[in-house]
Amino acid sequence: MSEVQDYQSRLSDPASRKFETLSYLPALTAEQIRQQVAYIVSKGWNPAVEHTEPENAFGNYWYMWKLPMFGETDVDIILKEAEACHKANPHNHVRIVGYDNFKQSQGTSLVVYRGKTV
Repeated sequence: MSEVQDYQSRLSDPASRKFETLSYLPALTAEQIRQQVAYIVSKGWNPAVEHTEPENAFGNYWYMWKLPMFGETDVDIILKEAEACHKANPHNHVRIVGYDNFKQSQGTSLVVYRGKTV
């Protein structure tokens, strides 16, 4: 059996903190983020953009950027909204969420911009 890797994520080191499953992987390229958003669309999930201050990222509440994009299937529009949120809140983490309206829960979420940690 292989050894389990320690990811060195510590509360005392804000830059090391992990958010959602994909943050344990190397940083996603723009094309990989596009593919993840395309996956959200392909599942029929409703995309939404959320943001929060880095020090509050472990709380349950992230601020919603506008309303969820119910029925939106254009990946470019979703990515442009995430970019607009980042420009308006440059120090915040920004994530894209796919809401599964049948299960009434998040199907997935991924941080696409990391805010500056102090």
